[in-house]
Amino acid sequence: MNMRTALPRHRGIAITFAATVCGISLLTGCNAEAGATRGPGWVPVPVASGTATPGPVSMPDIKATAPEVPADKAFDPAKALAVAGERPYAANVKATTEVNGVPSATMSGRANLNGPFTGRVKMKSGKSTTEVVMTDDANYIRFADTAGAAWTRTPRTDNGFPTSYEGYAKLLLDAGPSARRGMEEQGGIATYRLSGYLSLTQIASVDPRNHASMKTKGIAGFDIDQWIDSRGRTIRFEQRFELRGVKAANKGTFSDFGPAEKFTAPTSG
Repeated sequence: MNMRTALPRHRGIAITFAATVCGISLLTGCNAEAGATRGPGWVPVPVASGTATPGPVSMPDIKATAPEVPADKAFDPAKALAVAGERPYAANVKATTEVNGVPSATMSGRANLNGPFTGRVKMKSGKSTTEVVMTDDANYIRFADTAGAAWTRTPRTDNGFPTSYEGYAKLLLDAGPSARRGMEEQGGIATYRLSGYLSLTQIASVDPRNHASMKTKGIAGFDIDQWIDSRGRTIRFEQRFELRGVKAANKGTFSDFGPAEKFTAPTSG
């Protein structure tokens, strides 16, 4: 079944949004429509008339309200990314998609990052709630609004495509001093904020799958703010772009890091 045609407007965005936040421009996740997963940075596509914006989106800068980081906790983002481990890890994920400044969908749950994307998340759009479980070999989805709703299984077709945000952070660093916004505290954690605009060509160098998806949809690139900790892990991100006259933003946070976890097929619970 084509999940997008079966869902109301913007609930379909909620489904595809899982692909963005769970993987970063930042991001990867599941594509419930095809039973596959997307690579980091894949973006949801609001539906509207018009044409895609060919360059950076004109949006107000994020206001700096984060507490100041003590000098002894400051670090160089390049060094943090250089020592970032390659071992997968688990994290709690919270994310929101905004359309023209209005929250359209939210997602929360726990997932494995820095490796094949697996996890369990809950997505909400309006009064609708959808649950998704991603295991090593399949995706499972059900609509939680329906009492006794059964899980629908679709095989994974991504061959364990890894999820990593480091490539995007390194692209921002390559942009030069203008991308280095400095230390900011996020949720009690000392982070370094990187900001900039990434074009379709740049994204192709670190995320070919996302590049192909964006090119098909006419998305020329996106603005991105990314906060990393001293171990190179992404703590927060914001991704902004415009398509067919609609301004969209993906905002997410990652917390409670730990060893990679095993996610299995859901039962009736």
